[in-house]
Amino acid sequence: MAGSGPLGVPAARWKRHIVRQLRQRDRAQKALFLELMPAYNRLLEKAELLTWISEKLQPEPNDVTPTALQGPWEEDSGPDSDEVPSPTTLRVKWQEEEEGLRRVCGEMAYQVVEKSAALGALESTLEERQSRLAALEAHVVELQEARSRHARQVDAQRELNAAQRAAYEALCAHARLQEAALRRLEEEARDLLERLVQRKARAAAERNLRLERHEKAKQARVSLELKKAAKRTVSISESPNTVSQGMREEAESLAPTAEPLSLKSEAGDKWKRPFSFKKRRGHSVGGAPEQRYQSIPVCVAARPPTQVQDVLDAHLSEVNAVCFGPSSSLLATGGADRLIQLWNVVGGRLEADQTLEGAGGSITSVDFDPSVRGLSLNDMGCLLCGLPNPLSMIWEALRQPLPQLSGLRDVASVQVQVKGLRLPLPSFQGSQVLAATYNQAAQLWKVGEVQSKETLSGHTDKVTAAKFKLTRHQAVTGSRDRTVKEWDLGRAYCSRTINVLSYCNDVVCGDHVIISGHYDQKIRFWDSRVPCCTQVIPVQGRVTSLNLSYDQLHLLSCSRDDTLKVIDLRVSNIRQVFRADGFRCGSDWTKAVFSPDRSYALAGSWDGALYIWDVDTGKLEGSLRGPHCTAINAVAWCASGSHVVSVDQARKVVLWR
Repeated sequence: MAGSGPLGVPAARWKRHIVRQLRQRDRAQKALFLELMPAYNRLLEKAELLTWISEKLQPEPNDVTPTALQGPWEEDSGPDSDEVPSPTTLRVKWQEEEEGLRRVCGEMAYQVVEKSAALGALESTLEERQSRLAALEAHVVELQEARSRHARQVDAQRELNAAQRAAYEALCAHARLQEAALRRLEEEARDLLERLVQRKARAAAERNLRLERHEKAKQARVSLELKKAAKRTVSISESPNTVSQGMREEAESLAPTAEPLSLKSEAGDKWKRPFSFKKRRGHSVGGAPEQRYQSIPVCVAARPPTQVQDVLDAHLSEVNAVCFGPSSSLLATGGADRLIQLWNVVGGRLEADQTLEGAGGSITSVDFDPSVRGLSLNDMGCLLCGLPNPLSMIWEALRQPLPQLSGLRDVASVQVQVKGLRLPLPSFQGSQVLAATYNQAAQLWKVGEVQSKETLSGHTDKVTAAKFKLTRHQAVTGSRDRTVKEWDLGRAYCSRTINVLSYCNDVVCGDHVIISGHYDQKIRFWDSRVPCCTQVIPVQGRVTSLNLSYDQLHLLSCSRDDTLKVIDLRVSNIRQVFRADGFRCGSDWTKAVFSPDRSYALAGSWDGALYIWDVDTGKLEGSLRGPHCTAINAVAWCASGSHVVSVDQARKVVLWR
């Protein structure tokens, strides 16, 4: 317990007791020392006196009579003399006393030294204990201050707890009221629903009854007319006019009966018209409208963005990745909140479409699959119906040069017109989304489903990149565990593991080539058919992103030396280096992209600005400053070249045009 000594005695009392005991022992030892010093001085004086007396009593050499020459009479005469001791005896006696006094003096001096040493030790002990006592007193003061501070904190916490308890009770009471109101509304809703169902049932029963009565009356009228017609007799001798008049009357009498049949035939003709295979102006051979093969625009000449169209706080934390879908109107964003948001670009605005959940960590990369949807049998039948030589016309269509479609991945539908015939080429549609996460895995979603479809596990560190290959059944992932993995998505199986000497920050895929950018300032090329690295291109700075042009002839890299580099894959050499005053990469995952026609390169800076370079001239086209106030993590350019989207570390998604 703070503030108490041994056996529960308060600290001040036992400290005063210790000080009192030490002072008492000091006084006793000091008294002994004071008594010892005079005695020692007296002994020294006696020793000096005895020394002086012994020197005075030293006999002359002639007066000394050797004891060996003394006869027995001299020995016997000693007691009969005046009992005065001889000088020799006195000298011996004084020498003995002097020796004893010296011995006593030595012992006394030794004791004095011991007592002095003991006194010094006691004084040092006393000083040490006094210092400890002062330290303990200071510590006691600190503990008392801490105790008072903690007491104040406890009081404040109790007051806060009381306020929170009161707020909690108020919330509970409000929740109970809301639950009661909800139950009351649910009961009212059930009552209204029951009343609505009952009213609908009564209305349906009344309508059925009216229809039944009307049908019965109609049947009765028809049967009556038939009976009248059967009973009527017609004379053969009547003139043609009379016959025609009778027939007209009969038709008029049967008109109410024929009216439902005419309505049915008219409705049938109305619904049968769209299925007619008759060729119309402005339509395909199958007769379906042109919207059936509505194509998504292909970018011929992209224009750099100039203005902001929409700004949204898309995620709960920073946004790390963005990717346009195949239709240029579908957009996916991934962030540190473990969510993937799908957006529709409608009228220059971003409208929320769907949220994909189930990611195990922060999203670092998103990609749509390049799935191919071929011609259906119905479309093929419509195309081939009535053509003189359909196979030759299709072959002629396929032989047409399509330079702008080389390496195309994000086109949903393309039509080729040959001799007035529009042939829809196989369309590309993204139906799956692949994302890299910090949960040591990549995950696969199907568009339209909320939860993850597959999880590609096998990495031992954060997965930084995940991309589809040119088929929807294969993918490539890169990780900080210094590996690049190829995946068979049909079986969710890792078909190949490539060990690298450095972290992998991004990957892109070509026909048979995998290109990876690394932390050790190198770009590596891997052939799917060869087990080893085929080429290494060094760059000055850690690689943050890679982007492959649509024709697969040029590669754009972004690195931490604040430069963008264009690599010509035909000669495997760096063709251009882009720099700008003020441009700096804001993170190790800053993404840069080509425009769809490879005319421009786009990247976001640490200060929230977009920088655009002209690839042909190598000069800075311009910089845009808008709603971003923090570093831009990623950018995306749609396949039609009309929109650009940028995302930053402050949760913002900005649509540019």
